[in-house]
Amino acid sequence: MSDIKPKEAPAADKKEATTEEKDWAAAKAHFENLKSTKPRPPKPKYAVTIAVSSRTLFDMVAERKIFEEEGLEKYVQHQQEHENEPLKPGPAFPFVKALMTVNERLRNLYPDSEELFDIVLMTNNHAQVGVRLMNSINHYDLTIERFCMTGGQSPIEYLKAYMTNLYLSKDSKKVQEAIEEGIAAAIMFKPDVVTQLSETQLRVAFDGDAVLFSDESEIIVKQHGLDTFFEHEKQYENKPLAQGPLKCFLEALGKLQKKFYAKNERLNCPIRTFLVTARSAASSGARVLKTLRSWGLEIDEALFLAGAPKGPLLLKIRPHIFFDDQMFHIEGAKEMGTIAAHVPYGIGQKYNKGKLIEPEKQQK
Repeated sequence: MSDIKPKEAPAADKKEATTEEKDWAAAKAHFENLKSTKPRPPKPKYAVTIAVSSRTLFDMVAERKIFEEEGLEKYVQHQQEHENEPLKPGPAFPFVKALMTVNERLRNLYPDSEELFDIVLMTNNHAQVGVRLMNSINHYDLTIERFCMTGGQSPIEYLKAYMTNLYLSKDSKKVQEAIEEGIAAAIMFKPDVVTQLSETQLRVAFDGDAVLFSDESEIIVKQHGLDTFFEHEKQYENKPLAQGPLKCFLEALGKLQKKFYAKNERLNCPIRTFLVTARSAASSGARVLKTLRSWGLEIDEALFLAGAPKGPLLLKIRPHIFFDDQMFHIEGAKEMGTIAAHVPYGIGQKYNKGKLIEPEKQQK
């Protein structure tokens, strides 16, 4: 082994490095001690990060039409000319307001905790459009401090960098790409009629198969029918289902719920979760509940509809968002005033109302 030792840095370099470190520490301390009436966003490693696109947070149908018919430059010009006019609320707006309500309750119980919802505006808009988006957010007093404007580029790598727990968009290709990368994501739809939602509680409803769970059981239904499905679920009742694309989001919600339970606030918890599944309870429900139990997760209410329409039940629940993998259920939900989000995952994407879609139609 060589006895040659690396040369030590000159004393001047050591002094310079020490000075730089001190300056950096001082600047960081100064920033952290700045006072503001607006809550500072939590650090991503502690937060439950919800990334929403500008077209889900705000109603930008008219602006989108300008983009599609007249091009990018006219679109940017229009946004700049109207940047002092706040955009109208979009489908994700009530959901974001409910997240803020939960954060307020968490801050009251845990003033120093950073285990909160962190809402990120994730948009492929160009930075020139940012002023109108910022003005709209300030107009509605939304707590959204993190912006990511990708200028037409894919947001996927940014979603990873932000450690995103859920991504909501109106762009089906971006949502599909996010799911393929293991990020919980869904395409949002505006309801056909407006319904009154809770202002004190975040209410989230999930379908089961191909949303919280994998599509393994859904495949059996589609390919072999209900009787084979019932036999399969009975046989494998004690074998947990594999996780689906939104399991991690339910897990994140459960983590925040437990913070309220720890303060004896279970009955007054501002987060409530619902399982709304087409499964039959007696024939195939046990495996679902045992799977959740094996994951260490709770669901507040479980509704097994045995194939009945979901819309009327969702109208009673009035969730801020409902996730389902089949457009048939999404359409039925939004017709009755439910804010619905499509999860494009699993074999269900190859079927419509139980019928196999022809391959050429799937590509369109």
